[in-house]
Amino acid sequence: MNRADQTMQEARSTMQRTCAESALPLALRLRAMTERDVEAVCAADRAAYEHPWTEGIFRDCLRVGYSCWVGELDGEVVAHAAMAVAVGECHILNLCIHPDWQGRGLGRRLLRHLMTFARTRRADSAFLEVRASNSRARALYASEGFCEIGLRPGYYPAAKGREDAVVLARAL
Repeated sequence: MNRADQTMQEARSTMQRTCAESALPLALRLRAMTERDVEAVCAADRAAYEHPWTEGIFRDCLRVGYSCWVGELDGEVVAHAAMAVAVGECHILNLCIHPDWQGRGLGRRLLRHLMTFARTRRADSAFLEVRASNSRARALYASEGFCEIGLRPGYYPAAKGREDAVVLARAL
């Protein structure tokens, strides 16, 4: 076998292994976020967003008692969320999957966990904002029953100015 054939065979083998691994169910462990998680959470947020939250924002969410969660795979934080629950409503403030792990159902699992938790706190409706350009997240939310109820012009910082947020809601 010549070098080119060997390289092609190695590439096929790697691709087949990667496809097989992505088809396996991932053992995402969800748990409450702690102060010790903030550094890893911020690293995931920076990897996923051009304008990530700061450590201070995450620490404030923990300090005021928001429902903050991390998702771990083999002890590594790959997902996180922050949600406020009060007066019969929940508001998802941040839901993030590290880009290396997106597209594998982790966002859906984390979202469903948030909805279940909100119900245990007697919330009967859920709200969130999502970037108008974030078609993958919008598709996930729509598939989970969220409907567009409004628009917040210029809500998010963007590379060239500001970007609108689409406001979504659903009954729990």
